[in-house]
Amino acid sequence: MEKTTVRISVRNLVEFILRSGDLDNSKGGLAEKEAMQLGSRIHRKIQSRMGAAYQAEVPLTYQVEYDEFFLKIEGRADGIIPEEDTATIDEIKGTFAELEQIEEAIEVHLAQAQCYAYIYGLEHACREMTVQITYCNMESEEIKRFSQTIDMEKLTEWFQNLLDEYYKWALFQHEWCIARNQSMQGMEFPFDYRKGQRDIVAGVYGTIVRKKELFMQAPTGIGKTMSAVFPAVRAVGEGLGDKIFYLTAKTITRTVAEEAFEILRGRGLKYKVITLTAKEKMCVCEVMECNPKTCQRAKGHYDRVNDAVYELLCASDTFDRDTLLAQSEKWSVCPYEMSLDTATWADAVICDYNYVFDPRAHLRRFFAEGVKGEYLFLIDEAHNLVERGREMFSAVLYKEDFLAVKKLVHPYNKKLERCLEKSNRQLLQYKRECDTYEILPNLGSFAMGLLNVMAELEKFLEEVDPGELRDEVLNFYFQVRTFLAISELIDENYVIYTRHDDDGRFAIRLYCVNPAVNLQECLKKGNSTVFFSATLLPMHYYKTLFSTREDDFAIRAVSPFGQENRRLLLGRDVSSRYTRRGYEEYRKIAFYIHKVICAKEGNYLIFFPSYRFMEEVYTIYQENYAKEDITLIKQSMSMSESSREEFLRHFHIRKERTLVGFSIMGGIFSEGIDLIGKRLIGAVVVGTGLPQVGYEREILMNFYNARGENGFDYAYRFPGMNKVLQAAGRVIRTDSDRGVIVLLDERFMNRDYRELFPADWSDYRICTLDNVENQLMDFWENS
Repeated sequence: MEKTTVRISVRNLVEFILRSGDLDNSKGGLAEKEAMQLGSRIHRKIQSRMGAAYQAEVPLTYQVEYDEFFLKIEGRADGIIPEEDTATIDEIKGTFAELEQIEEAIEVHLAQAQCYAYIYGLEHACREMTVQITYCNMESEEIKRFSQTIDMEKLTEWFQNLLDEYYKWALFQHEWCIARNQSMQGMEFPFDYRKGQRDIVAGVYGTIVRKKELFMQAPTGIGKTMSAVFPAVRAVGEGLGDKIFYLTAKTITRTVAEEAFEILRGRGLKYKVITLTAKEKMCVCEVMECNPKTCQRAKGHYDRVNDAVYELLCASDTFDRDTLLAQSEKWSVCPYEMSLDTATWADAVICDYNYVFDPRAHLRRFFAEGVKGEYLFLIDEAHNLVERGREMFSAVLYKEDFLAVKKLVHPYNKKLERCLEKSNRQLLQYKRECDTYEILPNLGSFAMGLLNVMAELEKFLEEVDPGELRDEVLNFYFQVRTFLAISELIDENYVIYTRHDDDGRFAIRLYCVNPAVNLQECLKKGNSTVFFSATLLPMHYYKTLFSTREDDFAIRAVSPFGQENRRLLLGRDVSSRYTRRGYEEYRKIAFYIHKVICAKEGNYLIFFPSYRFMEEVYTIYQENYAKEDITLIKQSMSMSESSREEFLRHFHIRKERTLVGFSIMGGIFSEGIDLIGKRLIGAVVVGTGLPQVGYEREILMNFYNARGENGFDYAYRFPGMNKVLQAAGRVIRTDSDRGVIVLLDERFMNRDYRELFPADWSDYRICTLDNVENQLMDFWENS
């Protein structure tokens, strides 16, 4: 049997094996991760100044054979200066810290250079090697170097000890992959294929084989999750990928993904699956402060965490929140940091979009600059990625925050105060030139001023004691840091603008109108991507917002459920237009709801475009049509988890009376909930779901109009119809379900809206207040 190869990067190897001591985010290094993100620019500058003998970005590989496998260590040296029988390895690190604060080379930086030195020295039969760590301040571009010469014999001993430490982890990975892949032999799809499902499975697998991207519009009930997970799992078993990232926007869809893997595990699959939970939900402290003074688990965290992870990996294959919390308590380590370490060894990671895409929160061990893997991305409910993508790659700063922080630091740091005042004056100038909102051609000198602000904030935070003052300044620091990081991404897909908010504050905003380029930069880190949703319509809209590729695949699956299972009605004699809103229109809508539920006793959800609209109709309905045999429940703003569960619990308890739930289109009950059978027999959707008019909607519309597209479609109609389709999709979840969908707005008569209907909506019927009840009674009597 041919030996397999276990791979690891030089950086991951040294950071994993050599880390020790406390977990401490309270002092130092606040900007260092950002420096690493921006470091490529400074690398190129330094490399270009080093002369003809300097070799930049040199790939180096070392492979060692063990009895069971090959271990391959790969990396790229920032610079090499070759000489006779020796060479200098240059490791460049950008930093925001003052160089005089750096008194010696940081251990992991030195270790990286020593790994490259050993590999190069071995290849070129060198007798000794020089390792040089070059630190460069990101603002001043000043340089400080540390160097030392090491005999190859000592370097060999040091490197061998490093590999000895890593061997048990490599052996674990090797043996687990064999067991995992063997468990897939002969494994078949776990269910009988529904109509169209086999084509989806084949399409996903073919996409992964070709290392492409797939857009999959698959109606509710076809089994999208398993149709994506099963072929991806098989692909990993065949060496077409080494890790699945299942990305979701909502907690409920993470549960569905976990269940899919559990079903396959029940059929013999061996697969390690972790669900990542937000840091604030994992932290066991009352106040989330990651330092040894306030958290006992932070003290010595790195001395224990590797053992905690290894034991967990050997004991379990499923790592949910409860499992991770229990293990972290046993070993007294941070549960969140331990979960990230565990994810390194998992076969599948179920997590929110931001762990892959958000530059503020993505998993740097997988997606940092220069890091790439054999990843397969499965992006569930992909329609949510439009606004999430825009927000993740956008940033905002408020003038008032500069003044507030300036006031806070006035007694302590005059230089920081002056930097803040300079930026404040620039914002004041923008404010004087802005009426409601104003588009700027570029950031001009404002960005340079922010670099100075951030450098001074970094110094201040290094010196100030923990407390309320530090916390407030730290929050502002992160806002500035994010703004600067996003400013590096600005291209033709961005709009820079200033605005006056309703609360009187003045903002400057970097708005990512089209996130496709940024999303693709993240997805290039892996092999293949599948975007899937029940409402990925119109397909071209999502393609332009998610992808810059010309070779994407697409699947439009048909509904597995017959049209005879439901009745779709369009009410043409009411409207949700702003110009029509008033008591008379609200009364007609309340009367429509009354007629719909009078046709058959059961559970109904009514979806509205806004809370105010809902309240108006709810009041009229309650006053005029409520009966003793009808239970009314209503969604409220900012519902707690328990309140949401209570709302849904009403639909699971069957009573001999009608239940009417008033809710918001695009809200927590309009997608991701699964009320099968008699738990929900009807949905009334009021309005076309158009987003509220605002600065950014107008910017979106103008942006696409300027590019020859229909700006209204991109800014309003397409996102609005997605809300409509999601709400309507709550009805008919299985092939035995029967239900009704009533869309109330005259605008659904327009061709522009009906062209956005799914293919299986071709049987829609027109209704009015006069005949809606009869049409529905006809359906119920004959279904």
